Amino acid sequence: MTRIALNVLRGDITKLSVDAIVNAANEHLVPGGGVCGAIHRAAGPGLAAACRDIGYCETGNAVMTDAFDLPCRYVIHAVGPVWHDGAHREPERLASCYQRAIALAEDRGLATIAFPAISCGIFGYPHELAVPVAIRAVTAATASAKHLREVTFCVMDDALESCYRRYLSLLTSAS
Repeated sequence: MTRIALNVLRGDITKLSVDAIVNAANEHLVPGGGVCGAIHRAAGPGLAAACRDIGYCETGNAVMTDAFDLPCRYVIHAVGPVWHDGAHREPERLASCYQRAIALAEDRGLATIAFPAISCGIFGYPHELAVPVAIRAVTAATASAKHLREVTFCVMDDALESCYRRYLSLLTSAS
């Protein structure tokens, strides 16, 4: 088993030349705000058309499309939960959308994938609660990976970058 590299990068996910980027999508897969809107704008109208053809993706799941005008090969649309209070299966659904995205990447034989901080924007999931869920889910999902070699958590601000680095550092020191 090859150890998967887990990285944190502060930057624009739409500029990454990885095999797949993950879109923090909504259930209807329509262009939204934040990361989702930026991905749709950068990909061009073909992405919205492909998402319309799929139509729907339930919370906790993920679907894949081509990347159109993006430098990556694919976009994986992962639907994270809207934060309420943590008592509405939010951690389980958040972990599930990360795991489903990893499974799609593995099924396609991809080596590199980049995630935004799913549900941490307009869906309101607190960073300090979402980041450990994301890291644990990705670590578990990649434990038996045959193809994936690198997972990047691409964030847009200092607070998220610091949070990811802190939790990855704890993971590294525990192993």
